[in-house]
Amino acid sequence: MQSAICLLSVVPMRKEAAHRSEMVSQILFGEYVSITEEQDDFVFVKCLFDGYGGWVQANQLQRINEEEILETTTFTNSFSSLVTKDKTILQVPYASPVNNPEKLSFTTAGLTFNYLFQPQQAWNTKELSFDEKTLQAVYQPFLNTPYLWGGKSVFGIDCSGFAQQVFKFFGIKLLRDAYLQAEQGTAVNSLEESRLGDLAFFQNEKGRVTHVGIVLNDRKIVHASGRVRIDSIDENGITNSETGKQTHTMYSIRRFF
Repeated sequence: MQSAICLLSVVPMRKEAAHRSEMVSQILFGEYVSITEEQDDFVFVKCLFDGYGGWVQANQLQRINEEEILETTTFTNSFSSLVTKDKTILQVPYASPVNNPEKLSFTTAGLTFNYLFQPQQAWNTKELSFDEKTLQAVYQPFLNTPYLWGGKSVFGIDCSGFAQQVFKFFGIKLLRDAYLQAEQGTAVNSLEESRLGDLAFFQNEKGRVTHVGIVLNDRKIVHASGRVRIDSIDENGITNSETGKQTHTMYSIRRFF
C-alpha cells in the first residue's frame, strides 16, 4: 500500500473519480493518506487520521515511503500560516499539522518545507487543558466560516468537520461524519445533564443523524449551519438566535471529556 502526503493548502476528496463529483471531505497540508486504488487521474485514499476514504486527483498528492511519515500532536493556531516550499510560499489553514515541530521544518520526497512562525504560533495537544477559555480559543478562528459540504478548514467547513477539527486540539480523534461521531463517546441522558464540550446530535424527519454541534455553557451551542455560529439549544433542538425559529431536532448527546 502506497503512502502519500498533502503538500497543498487544502485538497478535496470526492465521492467518485471525477472533478464534478461531490466533495465528501478534505485533506489539509501535512496530512497523510494511504493509496488503495487508482483510476485514470485519480487515486482512492484513506486518511491516516480518521480512516475516511475518497477520491483525490493524483497530482495533488506527493507519494512517499512509509518511513517518511511523521507523527505529530502539534497544529497551527493562526487563521492562515506561511510555509516555504523551496523558494515558493504556501498559505496553510488553521489546524494544519505541524510536522517536526521541534525544528519547524521537515523534508519529504526530496522537498524541504519551513514553517514561518514562532513555536507559540502552534498548539501542542498534550499541553492544552480543556476548559471554557481554551475551548473558546480553539473554536474562535472558525466563527463565521461559511458552511461547505465536505469542508474541514477555515475556508469552508461542515458540521462534523468543525467538531472534528476542534476536538483534535484536545487529543480526541473524532470520525468524519456526524452519524459516525454519534457512536463515539458516552451517552448523556438529557440536556439537563449536559456540560461544556459535550456533542449534541440532531436528526432529520426520518430519524437519521444529520447534524452535530458543541455544547457550550448557558444553553448555547456552536455549530456549522450556514456558517459557524452560536445559537440557543433546548431539549427539542437548536433555535436560531436571529430568527427565533427551531432549525434542528435533538437526537442525542455524547460526552468525550
